[in-house]
Amino acid sequence: MKPYQRILIATNFSEASVPAWKRALSMAKENQTALFVIHAYERPNVVQAAAVAPFVYEEWKQKVRASASRKLDLLIGEAQTAGLHATGILEAGNADEVILKAAENIQADLIIMGTHGRQGVSRILSGSVASKVIAAAPCGVLTIRLAEESTFEKSLATASA
Repeated sequence: MKPYQRILIATNFSEASVPAWKRALSMAKENQTALFVIHAYERPNVVQAAAVAPFVYEEWKQKVRASASRKLDLLIGEAQTAGLHATGILEAGNADEVILKAAENIQADLIIMGTHGRQGVSRILSGSVASKVIAAAPCGVLTIRLAEESTFEKSLATASA
């Protein structure tokens, strides 16, 4: 039996997501598992929404979703080109809540996500999506720090040599 049948990779399309994306592709290929790629985008807060006309808010919301959808489609295409069965999930809301809900809905065996690796005051002030997901996930969570990318790539190169 495969150790993972459903891997959920969370991305915010930032540089910090790249090493996690690479690891998710590698693990999904290795295990020949289904890959679910999720992106959560934030809706404007009440103050922002109240400050603009309704049609402006709707247009903004559509543009944000369309932009995220294009980026998600690129990742799905990359995974499919690599021979993987990949599905995109695009939802509005708090990232941690969206990720946790999706993990339950798809019965994920593993969640993979990137992290900046913030500590101290910057972590307290910005909060940590990763720490919230780790605390409440229905499955294992693998976080990949941005700085870990080169170490992981070196270990892959060594293993395949």
